[in-house]
Amino acid sequence: MKTVGIIGGIAPESTVVYYREIINEFLKRQTSGDYPQIIINSINMKKMLDFFPENNFNGLINYLSDEIYKLANSGADFGLLASNTPHIVFNELQEKSPIPLLSIVEQTCKKVKTFGLKKVGLFGTKFTMKNKFYHKEFEKEKIDIIVPSDNEQNFIHGIYFSELVKGIFKSETKNELLKIVDEMKLKDGIDGLILGGTELPLILKEEDSKDIPIFDTTKIHVEGIINSLFGK
Repeated sequence: MKTVGIIGGIAPESTVVYYREIINEFLKRQTSGDYPQIIINSINMKKMLDFFPENNFNGLINYLSDEIYKLANSGADFGLLASNTPHIVFNELQEKSPIPLLSIVEQTCKKVKTFGLKKVGLFGTKFTMKNKFYHKEFEKEKIDIIVPSDNEQNFIHGIYFSELVKGIFKSETKNELLKIVDEMKLKDGIDGLILGGTELPLILKEEDSKDIPIFDTTKIHVEGIINSLFGK
């Protein structure tokens, strides 16, 4: 059986979800009584985020590469980043990594493509919404990525770090997020929404929108992990 290695702690709340959902989905696919082998390297989220204000991506690459090597040295056969934001440097990390890495962006693009959508909204940290790593991947499939207005991005980024990563989930915050979704449907004509932050599915659920699909990137990433564990 392959061993999966997770760079977690970015943030802790979603890392717990990854661990739980990998086990749950693994058990659904087999009857032998086996459990998946998982190594989690829970890193310092503050240290990682400190590279972003100055766009110190070389520092970010070196830091995350060192942490990925720890997974490989511990016996992981493949690895992943349990967060969307550090995928800004995913390609560079994959080049330096001693083990294959599973991209949350690539997995999400594959899933969205199956729905035949052409214009999809993206929520996440401001780093994720401002940078173009989602745009570049989805352009390959001729799918447009639409981000909220600057003020809306500031709101989402603010509650992300003041509430969501701390495990705080308020009904009024959820209502404000859904208002932004409605505004983007009217103004931009989005036909789907990507929750491009692994804490966002903890407050917004797929069933919260009746007319467009909401894509839980954590769930999609876990599906890819399970497929890799079963050799698919």
